[in-house]
Amino acid sequence: MTTTARSAAMPGASGPARAFSRSMFTRTLFDNRRVLTAWAVATGLLAMAYAGFYPQVTADAAGDVPEAMSGFGFDDPTSAAGYLQGAVFGLLVPLLATFYGAATGARMISADEESGYLDLLLAHPIGRTRLLLHRFAALAAGAVAIAGAVLAAMLAVRTGAGLDSVAVSGFAAQTLNLALLALVFGALSTALGAATGKGRAFVFGVTAGAGVLAYALNGFAPQIGADWLRALTPFHYYIGGEPLKNGFRLIDAAVMAMAAAVLLALGAWRFGRRDLGR
Repeated sequence: MTTTARSAAMPGASGPARAFSRSMFTRTLFDNRRVLTAWAVATGLLAMAYAGFYPQVTADAAGDVPEAMSGFGFDDPTSAAGYLQGAVFGLLVPLLATFYGAATGARMISADEESGYLDLLLAHPIGRTRLLLHRFAALAAGAVAIAGAVLAAMLAVRTGAGLDSVAVSGFAAQTLNLALLALVFGALSTALGAATGKGRAFVFGVTAGAGVLAYALNGFAPQIGADWLRALTPFHYYIGGEPLKNGFRLIDAAVMAMAAAVLLALGAWRFGRRDLGR
């Protein structure tokens, strides 16, 4: 989409708005800047708050954790890495990343088609696949911002909360996986909306539901003697390799990246061939 076309569609737009309208990617970032910032700040603050509780954990805390929670990363709540793997990166933070991907992905195509704005966008010289990729790139930038906020939060409290036993590379590996987890569900949500033309609420509900189901399956599979089921969920590749302890694992990152790419490719293929508004 050309600068002229976008500027003409926004009479009276501010200087920053016109500057960010030079591509659909930057325009999407600008339009969603407040939402993306809120997700990043909220997730970073939540992670910081939970990490800050570590000094209060004692050796007796291990006996207070139900056995059923071991599948969610609570294997060793008294060590720094074990506590973070369970309380921070095993509970609310991955669910927030999942919901970010589901909610933002539903905004990328579904919301525009539902409102009729998609027809206006495609009236300009931008193809459907290019639109989809630019929109998803903006979603990916938001996922990176969330991961960066969480990493900054962890490094900010690392010394004060007694988390020095976890290497900076371990934090970096875990937050990278967090970004990839958000991308998987973001790709699912974006692709679902692009492929089906369903409304934003439907797309978000299906994607969020799939995320919660996958999260529960990954956590409770060991309790029913079906550990193999965990390999079917992205949460296994997100945290199963214990990146806080073991650092970056290429195979886990590659699986999540490939899953996101396949989902997005399928969505783009269907998006390019279906009648819009149906």
